Amino acid sequence: MPQPAVRLVWLGRVRYAELLALQDRWLRELQAEPGTEALSGTDAGALLLCEPAGPVYTAGLRGGLTPEETARLRALGAEVRATGRGGLATFHGPGQLLCHSVLDLRRLGLRLRTHVAALEACAVRLCELQGLPGARARPPPYTGVWLEERKICAIGVRCGRHITSHGLALNCSTDLTWFEHIVPCGLVGTGVTSLSKELQRHVTVEEVVPPFLVAFKETYKCTLISEDNCN
Repeated sequence: MPQPAVRLVWLGRVRYAELLALQDRWLRELQAEPGTEALSGTDAGALLLCEPAGPVYTAGLRGGLTPEETARLRALGAEVRATGRGGLATFHGPGQLLCHSVLDLRRLGLRLRTHVAALEACAVRLCELQGLPGARARPPPYTGVWLEERKICAIGVRCGRHITSHGLALNCSTDLTWFEHIVPCGLVGTGVTSLSKELQRHVTVEEVVPPFLVAFKETYKCTLISEDNCN
């Protein structure tokens, strides 16, 4: 039996709104009624990768930002958006690998919890490949990937009718001072970190994309088919 195929779309550095628009398009395709669906029987969806072009704070289904906090963050020059993913507030910005996986879990033989665990495994494996063997996942409410008490990768997903959206955000060379204006993911007393901070050298998003794709294929046992960013 052939492996499920996942379409790979690398957007480069783009506005967060552009990523959301492409995610919505892929969601519509995967949710299409049988007979009108544009995907083949082995297509499991799409892996959308980008680096945010500007600072964005996002709130999840459980909220995380009051109107006063939203106004304060916008005054800093950041965009603020409510999203349909799980979790509370977090930050996205330049120097961060943002991965939105729009996947039909049935075609991958996964459930929601195993999908979240697989995203965590991808980030842990990437850290190992970059020379950080101490990265690990932790149980809720500490979902994500950590180096001791420092979170290096945040994870928040949405799932409806077995189809996922949103995904993970891995700090490569992110300006971590943006996180000081919120309580990331609502976790008091924990910190954030990045590959650059831990490795004591500048790590770009472009550098980590190839090892991340290796980790993704290994973990999801799928084939990645590259598409240009017009698709």
